[in-house]
Amino acid sequence: MGLVLAAEFGRRRPVGQRGGSGGGKSPDVRHERALVRALPLLLIVVGVVYDISTPPAFTAAPLFTAAPLIAAPFYSLITTALIGAGSCAAVLALHFKSSTTADVEAITELITVATVAVLAVVINRVVRRSDEQLASARTIAEAAQRAVLPQPDHRIGGLDVAARYEAAEADAFIGGDLYAVQDTPYGVRVIVGDVRGKGIGAVAAVAVVIGAFREAAEQEATLEAVAQRLERALAREGTRRDGLDAFEGFTTAVLAEIPHGDGLVRLVNRGHPGPLLLRGDGRLCVLSATEPALPLGMGDLGAWPDRADETEFPPGAMLLLYTDGLSEARDVRGEFYNPAARLGGRIFPGPNGPDALLATLTEEVRRHTGGGTTDDMALLAVRRPLMAGDTGGDTGGDTGGAGADGWTDAGSDVTGRD
Repeated sequence: MGLVLAAEFGRRRPVGQRGGSGGGKSPDVRHERALVRALPLLLIVVGVVYDISTPPAFTAAPLFTAAPLIAAPFYSLITTALIGAGSCAAVLALHFKSSTTADVEAITELITVATVAVLAVVINRVVRRSDEQLASARTIAEAAQRAVLPQPDHRIGGLDVAARYEAAEADAFIGGDLYAVQDTPYGVRVIVGDVRGKGIGAVAAVAVVIGAFREAAEQEATLEAVAQRLERALAREGTRRDGLDAFEGFTTAVLAEIPHGDGLVRLVNRGHPGPLLLRGDGRLCVLSATEPALPLGMGDLGAWPDRADETEFPPGAMLLLYTDGLSEARDVRGEFYNPAARLGGRIFPGPNGPDALLATLTEEVRRHTGGGTTDDMALLAVRRPLMAGDTGGDTGGDTGGAGADGWTDAGSDVTGRD
């Protein structure tokens, strides 16, 4: 039994991973879980010591009955049964040592421990079956999510592109974060969004939003018209599913359009965290919406025309779009991770810059939260490559310092909108 317990105690449950990241537990959580898993064996040992070192009137039966009950949700069926058998064997051995095996008290104690051990085995089967059903549902949702969120190419429309979907910790549900990049006759068009809700319903909503975006991005001449198409698509689906609330309610999103060769980026923001624009010299700008607008799917509460904001997007600059899983990641003190403050003054050069940026953000968020993130996180970075003759400084016509255009010098503290 000792070998089985040692193997069971040392075995770590695999943690689901997506986008190169796992939802690992923090060190404190791992230590607490290890302590709980060690309790059944410790209780048996303590029970034996207690029974031997105390007068016959005292009994360690509560410790022996607790051991298999604690093992039931943490160990396999065989190990739980072995711990129950070990408890019964310890009770029998102790009474045999004191020559009281025929006493009524000894028989009652043995029957009690054996009954609890059988109940522990039943509890173990129920818990394992529930775990298997939950794992199956999560696997299906993850497969559906990967189908609607394929990894974009590293080069789209002459731009360097990188995307990541970082799952929350292993016990969390699938979220509704989304992204898509498409080269169109009007330029490279991008969407990053977050559907309200979790699970299969959120994945279904993501599929509708992505499908509507890919169709509208090819057909509509303006980014504002693309946003309106998405609004209508969500309204139709909400009606078909008997109400918008049944269809996860609403979707926050930011849409971007990067015309071919113009050195500009246009944005339409529907209630989403503002993107960040990082220049090649380290200056950073938070691209907040000029006129705040309601999320997609809330057209019944009010309607007004979308207006795209236009910003310079020079060679060497990089556009970062993300969901609130990044800006609302908290540390143990409850402080949010501030991507604007963390990235100001930092440079991620070259064609691999987008990948390096997203890898840096992922690692920093993991350290900030201690590995225990509670929300999924979608990240998308788009970089305009340097052309022949470009210096990479991206100074354009701007001067240093935080001017009216919102730019901040490299290394300055930037307060982003979390």
